[in-house]
Amino acid sequence: NKSGYTRLVNRINRFPQGATPSILLDKILSMLFSETEAHLVSLLPIKPVTADKAAKIWKMSLLKARKILDQLASRAILVDIDIKGTTQYVLPPPMAGFFEFSMMRVRHDIDQKVLGELFYQYLNVEEDFIKDLFTVGDTQLGRVFVHEPVLSNENAIHVLDYELASQVIKTASHMGVSTCYCRHKMYHIGKACDRPMDICMTFNTSGRSLIKYGHARAVGVAEGLDLLSQAYESNLVQFGENVRDRVNFICNCCGCCCEAMIAARRFSIFNPVHTSNFIPKINSNSCTGCGKCVTICPVEAMALVSANDSKNPKKKKVRLNNDICLGCGLCVRACVDDSLELKSLPQRVITPLNGAHRTVLMAIERGKLQHLIFDNKVLFSHRALAAVLGVILQLPPVKQILASKQVKSRYLEKLISYLEGSDVI
Repeated sequence: NKSGYTRLVNRINRFPQGATPSILLDKILSMLFSETEAHLVSLLPIKPVTADKAAKIWKMSLLKARKILDQLASRAILVDIDIKGTTQYVLPPPMAGFFEFSMMRVRHDIDQKVLGELFYQYLNVEEDFIKDLFTVGDTQLGRVFVHEPVLSNENAIHVLDYELASQVIKTASHMGVSTCYCRHKMYHIGKACDRPMDICMTFNTSGRSLIKYGHARAVGVAEGLDLLSQAYESNLVQFGENVRDRVNFICNCCGCCCEAMIAARRFSIFNPVHTSNFIPKINSNSCTGCGKCVTICPVEAMALVSANDSKNPKKKKVRLNNDICLGCGLCVRACVDDSLELKSLPQRVITPLNGAHRTVLMAIERGKLQHLIFDNKVLFSHRALAAVLGVILQLPPVKQILASKQVKSRYLEKLISYLEGSDVI
């Protein structure tokens, strides 16, 4: 006798990025889905599904199933994907996903003020959802891109293409620009800052789908780079999808409105955001203690402390908390004394290859790998099973053990054991 919304919450929580059950969550879902839609979506597998497969799962005609799927995709509830000429549909996670998509343009089919208030209460007041999203496991949804204008020639030698937002823009198959979900939400509760609103970037598969249905405006490389320059001038942090290949989103974040930056301040001890591969180095001899780097830091990693100067007891200098620094480089931009410069981290931050790699890592760390392998109908697809196992077999031994314990599969254990004794790994 479960409601469609309860079933949908259960379905969402089979994915590594779930949503904490709550009365507020039920209210949000009831604004985005009818109960019938919630029930139907709850039956869809985690992996992308064709209209024909959905029709069989829903026990309805292909024409009716396709109409429902297209209607949900038009509201950015589902993302439609073109795979070898066939349209497939997938339910994205709440974030970055259908929560954000619902506020990435001004629309009149729902009351966005009420929805924005519900999002604020669910994400910023209750906090359980945000805490689970950003602090559970070692592998997180997003990562910080370095502030490119402050990269020195020496830095440029060490920085890789996937670490540059400009390179994502230049190589994307599609790029769309939308209203910033975070600042739009804060606008409806009277707490938005004056940073640019129409600057949220989506790329590739997600960008294509959002552009198709009018949730994003298609832009070319030149305009994309202009918008990135505008983000730099507005001292915004580029926070994007934590993958190397085919990044689907880059948010231009402010410390006051954006969920990732707020989480980085509130839960900094848990390292909720993957940093760049750089960290600022302070020249204490030239630092005047002006505090501009302290003001601009979105996660409060910079602080003014006494310079311990006996001749000038009131003199201050800046101190960096390395443990919570994002390595974004905004502080270097703000420094007028040239007392800050970016240096490479002694150990590189590991970025998953693609969405599948990241999803498997997150599933293992969050105890949900079994949902990926034993997804609805997934075992009928040898390719899907092989893809999941293929990613597992490239993981470090410790994470392979975690995967093995979760799945309780003798086959997986034997396969890992065999490959460890061969030249494959």
